[in-house]
Amino acid sequence: MVQGGDRAGGRQAFIGSFTAAGGPGLVTAEVAPGGGALTLVSAVNDVPDPSYLALSPDGDMLYAVSETAEGAVAAFRVNGGRPELAGPPVPVDGSGPTHLGLYAGHVLTANYGCGSVTAVPLRPDGTLAAKPSGRLQHTGSGPHDRRQRGPHAHQVQPDPSGRWAVSVDLGTDSVRVCTLEAGTPTLHRECALRPGSGPRHLAFHPDGEHAYVVNELTPTVTVCRWDAANGSLKPLSEVPLLPGAPAGDAYPSGIVASPDGRFVWAATRGEDVLSVLAVEPDGLRPLATVPCGGHWPRALAEHDGFLYVANERSGDVSWFTVDQATGLPRYDGSVQVAAASCVVFR
Repeated sequence: MVQGGDRAGGRQAFIGSFTAAGGPGLVTAEVAPGGGALTLVSAVNDVPDPSYLALSPDGDMLYAVSETAEGAVAAFRVNGGRPELAGPPVPVDGSGPTHLGLYAGHVLTANYGCGSVTAVPLRPDGTLAAKPSGRLQHTGSGPHDRRQRGPHAHQVQPDPSGRWAVSVDLGTDSVRVCTLEAGTPTLHRECALRPGSGPRHLAFHPDGEHAYVVNELTPTVTVCRWDAANGSLKPLSEVPLLPGAPAGDAYPSGIVASPDGRFVWAATRGEDVLSVLAVEPDGLRPLATVPCGGHWPRALAEHDGFLYVANERSGDVSWFTVDQATGLPRYDGSVQVAAASCVVFR
């Protein structure tokens, strides 16, 4: 891996990885001009297990969860040649944070281990406050004896309107809609999904009126109507991801809606495939599945007409050219990043 590098006006990707599984930490890559190929530039190992990343709106700061038993979040300055840690990691008062999002001047983390959402204030310069301002503890369980004995918050993000934060909980088969009150995440409404579905991640449609929830305990996507005025999520239908029942647990993971709103892509780790679904009024229609380019696709990202997949167990990030007419991804290449878990772009 080349050390150093300079953005020099070019596009960059940042890749998270699990250091406990041999990953290099936080990796920077350059995106080929006029294409989608990645070239690795540098890696920093300042935080253990930076498994999920989010950029500030201006692209100058990068935030990473530290998915450890103790749980923390860290901020990096990324307006130079390589990420620089901007202060010590901040404990999130929750175990195993798997996801984070920026909302109302705070970083929110979804803490899978204990099933909670933590808010850490942002200072005016984009760095993190020294401690969290509040935490919302999820409650409940589901029918899956091993995976749903208690809450397991897996994702948190703002809705397209910016009025609400939504957290997806695999353990309680629900999505919680929240606000911040005096810096504390506060429940506005809990939206129930099918018992035993095990919701993992949610992607909003560009119209801001629909959302798609990928379910980990069953290989399906739940199509929902999103009402930003009232902060409510209404399930409409549930669509299978795979053509036929898998031999064992399928473990769907990431989900992305295309910028033009015509397609949805989802990854399934146990089958090492990407599912392509066509968006229809209040529904989805499965089109095809294609190989993910590696093993155990943990996360997906769309950028400039290319689809990127972080394949955790094969240790690579693959990219695909997307056929704009059919939505089908065509494998173009990959770079090696051990225990890759996430990729984001600026």
